[in-house]
Amino acid sequence: MSPAGRELHALWSVVRRNFHLVRRYLGWELVFLFYNVINTLTIALIAFALPPADRDRTIIYLTIGALLWNFLSILFQEVASSVSWERWEGTIEYSFMAPIHRLTYLAGVCMYAVLYGVLRTIVILVAVALFFHIHLARADWLGAAMILAGSSLPFIGLGLIGAVLPLLSTERGAQATQVIQGVILLVSGIYYPISVLPGWIRWMSHLSPATYTLEAARRAILNGEGPLHLLPLTIKLFLSGLILVPLGLAVFQLAEHWAMRNGTLKRSG
Repeated sequence: MSPAGRELHALWSVVRRNFHLVRRYLGWELVFLFYNVINTLTIALIAFALPPADRDRTIIYLTIGALLWNFLSILFQEVASSVSWERWEGTIEYSFMAPIHRLTYLAGVCMYAVLYGVLRTIVILVAVALFFHIHLARADWLGAAMILAGSSLPFIGLGLIGAVLPLLSTERGAQATQVIQGVILLVSGIYYPISVLPGWIRWMSHLSPATYTLEAARRAILNGEGPLHLLPLTIKLFLSGLILVPLGLAVFQLAEHWAMRNGTLKRSG
C-alpha cells in the first residue's frame, strides 16, 4: 500500500474507532440524544406563548437556533474533548505514538465529529418535523446546506484550539473548554438576536462564527435567500476556517510537544 493509501486507511480507522466508542456507550448516547430532542422541542414550544400570527415564524427561528447549536457544539466538543476521551480510555499515549501523521489523526477526529453531528442533527430534525406542523415552502435548502458546510471549518479550528487545553492541564483544561462553549452560546444569538445583549459583551458576537452561521441559515430558511445572497457570509465563514484550522493545528502541535517534554500526556498528568 502506498504512503498516501496508508494515511487514508489510518484516517478512516480513527473514524471507525470513534463510532465503535459510540456503540460501546450506546445507552448514554441514547440518553443524550433523547435530551437533545426534548430540549429542542421545549425551546420551540416557547413560541406558543406568542400570538398565532407570529407563532410559526418564531418556532422556525428557535428551532434553527437549537438545531444549529446542536451541530456546531458537537463539532467543537468532539474535537476539543478528543484528548480527554483518549485519557479516559487510557489510549492517549498509544494514539499519539501511532505510526501515522498527527494531521491524519486530527483529520479523522474532525471527520468523525462532522458525520456524528450530521446524524444527530438529522434525528432531531425528524423529531421536530413530526412534532410541529410548520410550513417551509420558502426555504432555500441549498443555501442552508452551503452555510452548514461553511460553518464546519471554523468550529473544527476552534475545537482544535480547545483540545490544547486538556494537554496543558488534565482537569482544568477540560473545564476551560466548557467555559469557551458557554461563552459562544451566550454571544452568538442562538435563541435571540444579538441586539438584546448588553453593549459591553455584544462585540464578542462579531468574533463568533456561530453568529454568521445563524444569521445566514435563518435568512435561507425563513426568507428563502439563495446561495448568491448568502455568498458574503459564506466567504466570511470559509475565511475564518482557513485561519482557525491551520492556527489550531499549529497550536496543537506546540502543546503536544510541550506535554511530551513535561510528561503530562498520561491520564493522571
